[in-house]
Amino acid sequence: MVKEKKIYTSFHEIPVREYMYFPKGTLEVGKPGKFSKIEITHLTISIFVLTIAFSFALSGNNLINGLVNGFKLDNLIFFIPLSFLGIATAFFFHELSHKFMAQKQGLWSEYRMFSQGLLLAFLLGILTPFVFAAPGAVMFRGGAKIEETGQIAAAGPLANIIIALITFFIYTSIFFDAQIGSIIGFICLINAFIATFNLLPFGPLDGIKIIRWNPTIWIIMLISSITILMLTLTKTSLIV
Repeated sequence: MVKEKKIYTSFHEIPVREYMYFPKGTLEVGKPGKFSKIEITHLTISIFVLTIAFSFALSGNNLINGLVNGFKLDNLIFFIPLSFLGIATAFFFHELSHKFMAQKQGLWSEYRMFSQGLLLAFLLGILTPFVFAAPGAVMFRGGAKIEETGQIAAAGPLANIIIALITFFIYTSIFFDAQIGSIIGFICLINAFIATFNLLPFGPLDGIKIIRWNPTIWIIMLISSITILMLTLTKTSLIV
C-alpha cells in the first residue's frame, strides 16, 4: 500500500524531525525579500563553492587538464569574477524567484544548500573540466495548490529566460570589446542553459510541476529557452 504524502496546511503540523532542520525563528512566513540568517549563510556558501568549482573547470586549471597542458593561473584570475557573475545571475536569481513567488503565495519559503551536491560540484571542478551542480533548492511549506506550485516552479526558469533575453539583446545590439562581450555572452549562455535544463519534465526539476499546472505555459517556456540557447551557441564568439 502506497502511503499518501501529507501536505502541511500549517507550519505547526511539521514533524519535530523536520522542524529541527529549520533553526528557531525561521518558520515565520515572511514578505517577499525577507531572509533568515541561516538562509543567507546557505546562499553565501553555495555561491562561493560554485564560483570556485566553475572557475577551475572553465579556466583549464582542473587537475586533468593541468597535468596535460599545464596550469594557467592567469586564466583562473579571469574566470573567478566571470564565474561569479554567471552563478549570481543564473543560480541566485533562479532560486530567489522561486522563493519570492512562494512568499507571495503566503507560504513559508527558504533556500537550503545540499552539502553532498556542493561537495560533488567542488571536486568535479577541481579535478575535471566538467561540473555537475546540485547545490540545493528553495523549500516551501504550506497548503500549496497545483497552480501555486506550478507558478512557484515557473518563476525560476522564467527569471533565467528574461536575463538571457536581455543579455543576448545587449550583446547583439551594442558593440563591446572582446573581453566584455565574452562576459555578457557567458551570462546569456549559462542562463539559457539553466532555464532549459530545469524545464525538462523529469524528477524534481521544475518542468514536471509546470506541466501539471499548465502544459501550454511549459511548452512556450521550453521553446523560448531552447531558442535562446541555440542562438547563443551559434555565436561562436560567445563561447569563452
